[in-house]
Amino acid sequence: MFNTLLQAAPQEPSALMNFLPFILIIVVFYFFMIRPQQQRQKELNKLRDELKKGDHVVTTGGIFGKVAKVADNKITLEIADGVLVDFEKSAILSKEGEVQK
Repeated sequence: MFNTLLQAAPQEPSALMNFLPFILIIVVFYFFMIRPQQQRQKELNKLRDELKKGDHVVTTGGIFGKVAKVADNKITLEIADGVLVDFEKSAILSKEGEVQK
């Protein structure tokens, strides 16, 4: 009996079983890291495209301001009375309902 067990050829795992852990890791990365980041980027692009004069925003550098003018890729913010600063649209991080003075 023992001899017959030793003579039995070991079964090799299939190619799918070899790659299954890697496939699962890729799926987990996609759903927990890549997809949420893509959704946040879409929301941020939508926010930047919908900016209009008078909106209160925060830049990536932490500057609070009110949109004075919107161009294609450039936004002019009023950061204090009469102080206008130009920013690229990609520098806008979020929109605030009301900026505290």
